[in-house]
Amino acid sequence: MESRSKGRSVADVLRAVSLSTQNFTVHQEKTLRALSYCRTSALGGHIDACDGCGNLSISYNSCRNRHCPGCQGHKREEWIQKRGQDLLPCSYYHLVFTLPEELNGLAIANPTLIYKTLFEAAWATLNQFGNTEGIQLGMIAILHTWGQNLSLHPHLHCIVPGGGINKQGKWKKKVRTDKYLFCVKAMSKVFRAKFVALLRASGNGDGALMNALFSKNWVVYAKRPFGGPKQVIEYLGRYTHKVAISNHRIKEVTDQEVRFGYKDYRKGGEKKEMTLSNEEFARRFSLHILPKRFVRIRHYGILSSSWKRGKLQNLQSDLNIRVPEAKPKTLLNKCRCCKEGNLFAIAVFGQRGPPQDFLFVTQNLSAK
Repeated sequence: MESRSKGRSVADVLRAVSLSTQNFTVHQEKTLRALSYCRTSALGGHIDACDGCGNLSISYNSCRNRHCPGCQGHKREEWIQKRGQDLLPCSYYHLVFTLPEELNGLAIANPTLIYKTLFEAAWATLNQFGNTEGIQLGMIAILHTWGQNLSLHPHLHCIVPGGGINKQGKWKKKVRTDKYLFCVKAMSKVFRAKFVALLRASGNGDGALMNALFSKNWVVYAKRPFGGPKQVIEYLGRYTHKVAISNHRIKEVTDQEVRFGYKDYRKGGEKKEMTLSNEEFARRFSLHILPKRFVRIRHYGILSSSWKRGKLQNLQSDLNIRVPEAKPKTLLNKCRCCKEGNLFAIAVFGQRGPPQDFLFVTQNLSAK
């Protein structure tokens, strides 16, 4: 068995699989193939020059797919910097809405319906509890569909400010207490009722499924509030642009199988390793490819896009909040030689590779 563990990336595994012979949808196969081509000659490349030190470098193009573990770094940083301008003077809470495994079959058959309903049910639940308190809440919701072993585990990470706008249009800081947002058991029951009602209204799900959904307790997990705005931003960075599995968890790749690390949360987060055939790894990874154009990060209430067109800024002004100026922190267009100059493209090339004239004067660096 030939070992190919040097690269140890998701792309290495996918390149060892004959994707066209597997039972993937057209969209899944297209996505997996894009990931396997990422930063290879298949996508062509470009030659950059530094306006500071004059260094030339050759880089293969990235796939820029949202499911690629190697293409999310700068997107995450840019998103976090923008969210820093939306913060309010209150505690923030982290809630996780999880779907039971009985819905996995329907999630595979009709992911758009199930994930859309998950977003709607979670916000309807929070909105109802907020209305009971007499305030309009806000929410940032981020969809994750995976467990640590790449199994299907749809859940929604929600960041909720501990305050909102009352009926008089004024800011109300505290909900009930700084220790918790709402009663978790009550939220779980309301969330289950909201989701099942929406699913039933869509005409999906038979009586047996509905009975199974009501026969078990659903889970809404709540963490203690964050220490402050800075902690909120850092925490968001862990979840916003995650993919099913990161490259650093891949331990070894061979022509037949892949070994990767994971945490067993049923045993207190114990670190373990799992070995799968490359085909099984690709199949599990494909379960987490979202439908085309499906939005996985959504904003609601006082954090929605409509509020950000003036209302949120007016609220921050009334509360004397100093909004930090967004400054780019990524080194995406910075020279990796001098770390100061800016890069600009002077040539592009296709699958045949860079022009021979440049091979003797450039460094072959892959884009990060």
